[in-house]
Amino acid sequence: MQLRKLVLSLFLICSCLLVACAPPEPQATGALEQTTELGTAAVAMPDKYGAQVSEDILQAGGNAVDAGIAAGFALAVSFPEAGNIGGGGFMLIHMNGEDSFIDYREKAPRAAERDMYLDEHGDVIEQASVIGHLAVGVPGSVAGFWEAHKRYGTLPWSQLLAPAIRMAEEGFEVPEHLGNRVPNRLERYAGKTNFGDYFGAMRTGELHKQPELAETLRRIADNGADGFYRGKTAQLIAAEMERGGGLITIADLADYTAIWREPVRADWREFEVVSAPLPSSGGVALIQLLKIRDYIDHYFEDVPHNSAQYIHLVAEIEKRVFADRAEFLGDSDFVDARVDELLDEGYIKMRAQEINPDEISMDVGAGTGLETHDTTHYSILDKWGNAVSNTYTLNLGFGSGVVVEGAGFLLNNEMDDFSVKPGVPNAYGVVGSTANEIQPGKRMLSSMTPTILLEDGKVVMVVGTPGGSTIFTSVFQAILNIIDFGMTPGDAVGATRFHHQLLPPDQIYFGAIRPLPEDTISALGDRGYRASPRRFGDVQVIYDDGATVRAASDPRHRGESRVMDSKSNDVN
Repeated sequence: MQLRKLVLSLFLICSCLLVACAPPEPQATGALEQTTELGTAAVAMPDKYGAQVSEDILQAGGNAVDAGIAAGFALAVSFPEAGNIGGGGFMLIHMNGEDSFIDYREKAPRAAERDMYLDEHGDVIEQASVIGHLAVGVPGSVAGFWEAHKRYGTLPWSQLLAPAIRMAEEGFEVPEHLGNRVPNRLERYAGKTNFGDYFGAMRTGELHKQPELAETLRRIADNGADGFYRGKTAQLIAAEMERGGGLITIADLADYTAIWREPVRADWREFEVVSAPLPSSGGVALIQLLKIRDYIDHYFEDVPHNSAQYIHLVAEIEKRVFADRAEFLGDSDFVDARVDELLDEGYIKMRAQEINPDEISMDVGAGTGLETHDTTHYSILDKWGNAVSNTYTLNLGFGSGVVVEGAGFLLNNEMDDFSVKPGVPNAYGVVGSTANEIQPGKRMLSSMTPTILLEDGKVVMVVGTPGGSTIFTSVFQAILNIIDFGMTPGDAVGATRFHHQLLPPDQIYFGAIRPLPEDTISALGDRGYRASPRRFGDVQVIYDDGATVRAASDPRHRGESRVMDSKSNDVN
């Protein structure tokens, strides 16, 4: 043990010397001194490459934000269907007792207009907001990571990009889950984008190299956010847009900013729930779900987990939350979303009193349909008790299918997350109001729900998931599985999930890989529900019960979680 401690001490000293001798960064960081004692660290990642990179950064003395940035860039290489530098998302941070939230959601280009996806008859043009250059919003990921590093980073920026650069240049072994998805996308994008030129040769078990992406990452490593939003990379993006009829210009890129926002927070039982504010609907929706659930606690007495009655009660709650989402929520820089009113205890209690414990509520107001599940999330807890909950996305798997020629990265199709035509479903059935209509510079509404639970100021849980409109209902169920049903994180994320939203009023979705039992499906049918399988996102959770830190990645996909005892430098 003494030898192990000595080795760790020498390692940390060497790390500090290397940092001191490193070349100057593009800008100075706002590094914060870590003041609490060493403890256990953990990561829950969507793939093994992100897990290894984030673990290495933590073991090198980096904090949760350092590890989150490094993982984000690594996943842009190894997780191309959702990890990205051509998309956007949200990072929720708990650092030295401070909670903060960086919004790096994509924005509509200056030339965007409300009816840009409608034909001369006012009808939605099929797939125009989903495939190709016109579907792309101004990317935010690089700006978001850069701002997070400036405020909280401790290791050099270039050190955080080094693993991603190396992996892009030397290649990574394509996992089966990724390799199997490519043929379908090749067919989808054939003749419409250049996706096949960059991913057509990808094969399961073989190395996939991305030299153009490696060079792009080097420019970002050398120049910070300017390496993406200005100079050569920006010129390549603008040229790609012009080549394919997209809207993003050099000016759009130069003007993009990530924004620090105040997280949504609320007391729930003995915990403080800290989650995503607008332009994500996730935090508001999650708090409504949790609080309505407790107002009707008497309905849940002696009701078994995932029984037909349990599913019905949760569906009744979710229905009302989705009605509020569709009617009120949008980018708070553009609309008054009335969040305080939606989270008011009196309003939530009123919503709870509407719950019908026996029958399906058929008419609760306007609602929203299903969104794509191809987002990704990761959770990190460092040895100082700091945490990062990060969700980012290209929207549809592999985004718009457009790769920036000469830069080697995929661009998002987040414009589809706007209400393409208020009141009319878009390509994925999403319905919304004018609060989420397209406007230049506006950020599209999201369901991403990066969340941290605190107890007496200490991190208890770090959780999130991809899954489109199923995101906040999945986070809700994962929290209840652990807190109410006493499940381990592994059992909680592995349990069958289900989902209901306002329309259709009698539709329940359940996990296709781990479905509900046939007798439960039959019992739901007897109550008037239609139950159908679908794919859900992979939940990533870290849970500290005060005695043990556990991390879990959804077993349905290719995620990997790790717990590290930083006192001894052992990995469990």
